[in-house]
Amino acid sequence: MKLSTFVNRFDDDLRTADFADLDASANGLQVGSDGEETTVEHAAFAVDAAIETIVGAADAGADVLVTHHGISWGDIEHITGRTYDRLEALIDNDLALYVSHLPLDSHPKLGNAAGVADVLELEDREPFGAYGPEHIGQRGRVDEPYTVTSLRETLEQSLETGGRPVPILEFGPERIEEITIVTGSGVDWLDEAVEAGADALVTGEGKQQVYHDAREAGINVVLAGHYATETFGVRSLQSKADSWGLETTYLEVPTGL
Repeated sequence: MKLSTFVNRFDDDLRTADFADLDASANGLQVGSDGEETTVEHAAFAVDAAIETIVGAADAGADVLVTHHGISWGDIEHITGRTYDRLEALIDNDLALYVSHLPLDSHPKLGNAAGVADVLELEDREPFGAYGPEHIGQRGRVDEPYTVTSLRETLEQSLETGGRPVPILEFGPERIEEITIVTGSGVDWLDEAVEAGADALVTGEGKQQVYHDAREAGINVVLAGHYATETFGVRSLQSKADSWGLETTYLEVPTGL
């Protein structure tokens, strides 16, 4: 498959262009030649673009590495330090880098929030987590309410937490039926979750103030891990690449954070 075809298919599926003015991440093909002579036979997938995943992709024989977190966030002015090291590793190994940040968070079926919603078996799903004109999360309900304990157990059994227990700020109802999800660093959407009548907000990581905000608002907040809540999107993209007949590799590098 031509690299340009690979990129165009993902850009179309993920509506990459619609996020150009919203996302600090430079989504799409961040590193690589999109000339007609460049081909992809083997694609590697990981949450983060780092030396460990770049080298892992190269060792696996991949032609392109697809990640959720890339190396360009609109702030590369000097190619030095870690930026130089990562670019050098990509170029020396003739490895392209394709990145999808908010487009992959947002996608209603392939996205990270969609994956967490699948784990929790949410029904009557709707977009959640307003980000400009887009939404980067999901909300829904369950027929059989969770308790805090059963919610934690479900997530710990299904998420790549690196063995870390899932912390929950237990300030909401004991019966958890209405659930909102924004993966990664999503506590900024606490007020939207409260306004939506949610019993719980499931996200990755928290900030100091969320403790008091959640307690005063009377809502449970689940801090299931930034990495752990954001493996679903790249795994979905891997499945897409599998269906195109490409060889694929998933590089699991849980941070525990």
